[in-house]
Amino acid sequence: MYLSNHILNFLSHLQLTIQLPKGVHVMNPYLDLAAWKLCEQFYNKYYSDDAPRVLVLGINPGRFGGGITGIPFTDPLTLEKECGILNTLKKKTELSAEFIYRMIRAYGGPDQFYRRFYISALSPLGFILDGKNLNYYDNKELEKKVTPFIIDSVRAQLGFGIRDDVCFCLGEGENFKFLSQLNSSHHFFERIIPLAHPRFIMQYRRKKIDEYADQGGQGDRVRKHGAEQVALLALLADRRARYDDRLSIDHFSHYAAG
Repeated sequence: MYLSNHILNFLSHLQLTIQLPKGVHVMNPYLDLAAWKLCEQFYNKYYSDDAPRVLVLGINPGRFGGGITGIPFTDPLTLEKECGILNTLKKKTELSAEFIYRMIRAYGGPDQFYRRFYISALSPLGFILDGKNLNYYDNKELEKKVTPFIIDSVRAQLGFGIRDDVCFCLGEGENFKFLSQLNSSHHFFERIIPLAHPRFIMQYRRKKIDEYADQGGQGDRVRKHGAEQVALLALLADRRARYDDRLSIDHFSHYAAG
């Protein structure tokens, strides 16, 4: 069975039957026929094989990106421009998607990137409160209630044949803390590497965005240093000041060959 079959089967069965905190609503784009057809096109295009991928975990989908397309960090406009998948959804853009696809372009494009990586989120369903995105950890009642759902989701995706030697966590604060705690109990991954969340980069490090994205732009460098380390270097905002002691390029060498 191809990875695309596993992913689509997983997404088609996603549901939250718990009682959510007052005012909190769940986004489930997989119940929408138009979004579902886009997911089928996307995953069949990039994951119709059984090669293992490195998992990159975000927080939970946002209302302008994965919350409406069903594809993490991919808004309707980006889905058309970068992936060539036409759609009739309202062409709103998402900051995180803008950065992720700059990084993907620098890596060599969607075909190259998705051949090595699988992007998901700790909670594959997103949340809205008062018309705005809500991170699962920003409401402690919500965090507690969705924890079993998150555990089941991570375990199910590892069952696809996803690599468990390393996981990259987008969000080095609460998201990384939560995932690390789960990992201590459930031993999902041998190692979790935290990275600045794309939205943080776009909001607070935007002047240097091209510098970060271009770090993966040379094909020779990809071949020389390895796929994962080049792609993920593009996510290291303020790397020199904030990461050199723990996330230098040598830290990724182990994962590039697998």
